[in-house]
Amino acid sequence: MSNFDSALTRLLKTTNPVVLAPMGGASGGRLAAAVSRAGGLGLVGASYGDPDWMKTELELMKDVKQPWGVGLVMFTVAKRFELLELALSYRPSVVALSFGDARPFIAPIKQSGALAIVQVHDVDQALAALEAGADALIVQGAEAGGHSLRRASLPLIPAVRDAVGDEVVLIAAGGIADGRGLAAALLLGADGVMMGTRFLASEEALPSNKLKQRLVRATAGDTVRTRAFDLVRGIEWPEQYSGRALANDFTARWLGFEHELVKAPASVGEDYAQALREDNTQVRAIWAGEVADLVNDVLPAATIVEQTLRGAEQALRGARTLFD
Repeated sequence: MSNFDSALTRLLKTTNPVVLAPMGGASGGRLAAAVSRAGGLGLVGASYGDPDWMKTELELMKDVKQPWGVGLVMFTVAKRFELLELALSYRPSVVALSFGDARPFIAPIKQSGALAIVQVHDVDQALAALEAGADALIVQGAEAGGHSLRRASLPLIPAVRDAVGDEVVLIAAGGIADGRGLAAALLLGADGVMMGTRFLASEEALPSNKLKQRLVRATAGDTVRTRAFDLVRGIEWPEQYSGRALANDFTARWLGFEHELVKAPASVGEDYAQALREDNTQVRAIWAGEVADLVNDVLPAATIVEQTLRGAEQALRGARTLFD
């Protein structure tokens, strides 16, 4: 298959415009390496920043010759700046920042020689990230698994493009799981895509096969938006953010009653921690997006990348025939 050429591939020096979402607990070194070796950009999901986990997974990237990166949650790293220093010590090509004020992080990232890419969820965030010095933007819609605001991808991507101009590199995220999604994102004004839920059902993703099969069986109607998983874990997410996950026994109890978790007995948190240790998918969070309908099998990451590129090529050729 011919290589894609876009502003994103030129910026990243990759051969295709597919980026792995840095999913905490899922996007480890093995998955990130597989996506990068397939010509995309693999991002290790350092997320809330467990140093031991980071060292284990980032060590796997030392032999990756292709561009790769690390994803960090800014409101966590703002309190523990050494996590950024740890990530940069492994010499990533890219650091992807999400959820917070990018200004304190851009300079040290660029001084290390890496690109700073910032995830945004509305036009105002996009403008603020560019003012802070971001090299590219991840424009994430609310269809995504995990945390987001309320804007849908379809109107958000062109709105951000109109606001920032033609020269800014945009990566579309949220609601994309195959080549049709990549093609649509390019037509909406993006230069590439970030995919998470589709790669969660990859052979290299860290979660168990039990969890992956739960995702394969799920549909978009099985997802809910909730703050319950954050509250039970004691993670201080900004209040405007909720996360999209698969519904289970835990959400059946707490959806709509999240405020009660703040005063819940300690046993609730202890039971949740036990569910994580036991990989109890009826209790633990499985962050997944509305593309669950499109995820029907567990595949090698390289196959997912290849199918996405082939599907996009077919979709774009099909679109052109409408005007012949």
